[in-house]
Amino acid sequence: MTAGQVLLLLTLALPAAGAAVVALLPARVERGGRLLGTGAAGLAFVASLALLPGPGDHSRFGFAPEPAVLPWHSVRTDWAPGLDLQFHIGVDGISYPLVVLTSLLTLLCCGYTVWRSPDGGRGRTLVALLLVVEVGIVGTFLALDLVLFFVFFEVVLLPMYAIIAIWGGPQRRAAARKFVLYTLLGSVLLLVGVFVVVAAAGTADIVALTGGEPLTRATQLLGFTFFALAFAVKAPLWPLHTWLPDAHTEAPTVGSVILAGVLLKMGTYGLIRIGVGVTPEGAAWAAPVLGSLAVAAIVIGALVCLAQTELKRLIAYSSVGHMGFVLLGIATLTAAGLQAALIGNIAHGVITGLLFFLAGAIKDRAHTGELAALGGLRETAPGLAGVLGFAAIASLGLPGLAGFWGEVFAVVAAFQRDQAGWTALGVVAALGAALTAGYFLRLLRQVTHGVAAATPIAPPGLARAELVTWAPLVVLTLGIGLLPVLVLGMAYDPVAALAAVIR
Repeated sequence: MTAGQVLLLLTLALPAAGAAVVALLPARVERGGRLLGTGAAGLAFVASLALLPGPGDHSRFGFAPEPAVLPWHSVRTDWAPGLDLQFHIGVDGISYPLVVLTSLLTLLCCGYTVWRSPDGGRGRTLVALLLVVEVGIVGTFLALDLVLFFVFFEVVLLPMYAIIAIWGGPQRRAAARKFVLYTLLGSVLLLVGVFVVVAAAGTADIVALTGGEPLTRATQLLGFTFFALAFAVKAPLWPLHTWLPDAHTEAPTVGSVILAGVLLKMGTYGLIRIGVGVTPEGAAWAAPVLGSLAVAAIVIGALVCLAQTELKRLIAYSSVGHMGFVLLGIATLTAAGLQAALIGNIAHGVITGLLFFLAGAIKDRAHTGELAALGGLRETAPGLAGVLGFAAIASLGLPGLAGFWGEVFAVVAAFQRDQAGWTALGVVAALGAALTAGYFLRLLRQVTHGVAAATPIAPPGLARAELVTWAPLVVLTLGIGLLPVLVLGMAYDPVAALAAVIR
């Protein structure tokens, strides 16, 4: 077994083992359990970083043309020989940034629970559940078998339900039930899509299926329909998004960070890896509809945000618009559009994760998330206001910060299709980006400026643990904004190979 294969297994085994050990610890070692879980998340993060190949392997940033469609590292072994199913996982330039982002955000969330015990206690159990969620999300990004992909896709459901239902806000149980009902709907659709493809092709291997060669056009159209609906629920993409604002509003801070930062990316990643890769003719057939829905999500999400009066709910609805830009990039079915989707995914995970950390810090201090009650934050808590301002302008797409590239590339990719319909979609998406700037500027005007709230913010300063937790996200927002090649470089050839299979 090579070093890369060992690292692949460790990215899954470390959080799984950490979750099991932490869950079995007695209640008297509550803080020790949270520390142990954070340590397991830290080791998994190191393992995920080390998956990047060295100079002796495939090109570090994926510029070698031959291995473009092959994973950097992969593990394949029989799983259920009687059913011809294999445990097949691997990583390439498309999945690697998402794997690293998942392990980083899980580490930051586990560390956050060490510093601040969650409301309702049982922080040790919360950390264990976060580690189980990490296993499911990372496994989804690594899976190269359709059935295995479905299994990892489902692992996330119950622990995320528990995180919302146990540690959430006053309406947590209703929000958790809504999350489960929508997610189960998506799961059923995904299972049907997997069955359609596997029954027709005789294999569940994603690498073998990429390009849609063993599949007839009718099978691809039917399979893509089920895949698109399933991933639209998970992303979530408009109009199947209504579970998201409730889940975000009621979830604890760490739950919102994981939801926005990486769980939503399971849907858009699946649409790229499976929807486009396995059923490319279906993707080409549905592209105009997907593009129209994407632009509708951008505009409607922005308009709803302009009317929001609660901080977490506004940030939640902003994700609908940002995922609209990701979907628009995918719908163009061009290399530039797929790159826009990939960097848009990463930028949204980093920036929105930071925004939800900030929203949690503000609500903890002010005991409210109502925008009208949070005025004058720059006078009462200038440090908090400064970081919030940075995250907001990054999310609205200011050039030089991470949020800029996904939006711009998606619009450019729409224009590159050089068709009247796609040009119109690009124009409307650009106008939607202006609306995005409008609601974030409105947020800053209401929260950081204006008349100071009657109830003082306490404590006004930033805790050391908060600085440690938020600093990596601030650095990544700057780094990706200034050097988008950090994400786009390693995905260049895999994306080009994927775009080439689309007919």
